[in-house]
Amino acid sequence: MVNLEAARARLASLPDPEIPAVTLVELGIVRDLRETGAGLEVVLTPTYSGCPATELIADDVRAALAEFGPVTVTLQRSPAWTTDWISAEGREKLQRYGIVPPQCSAEQAIRFVPQLRCPRCAGGRTEQLSRFGSTPCKSTWRCIECGEPFEYFKSI
Repeated sequence: MVNLEAARARLASLPDPEIPAVTLVELGIVRDLRETGAGLEVVLTPTYSGCPATELIADDVRAALAEFGPVTVTLQRSPAWTTDWISAEGREKLQRYGIVPPQCSAEQAIRFVPQLRCPRCAGGRTEQLSRFGSTPCKSTWRCIECGEPFEYFKSI
């Protein structure tokens, strides 16, 4: 019998490879952890279907939980991941890391025009430089007040 609480704690400490300031659990990528007859099964939902880090994340999960026995990683793409799944702690950590977290729910994003504050100086005069940032789920912005670029984690 596996100590599921210890496995959950280990999984909850596993950082996202692209944004190491937040964990996979805080981003809402980890959907479930359960014991099966063959060991542990971890259900992951990638942030988007073409995420280049998906295999690395699965490998990291298997390595982190290896001491608990065999680990199966199942990718669940439906329902699709949404920024609504990012925890409150994850949003705070994104902000401290310099990435503005989503400002609305995924449903509201269709008609929402973000009014972003700079994560460095808290200035409110910002402009979008590119709809896409270092990954498709982020856009690139610049603070007009301090001149620093920053990323915004789009609501999806």
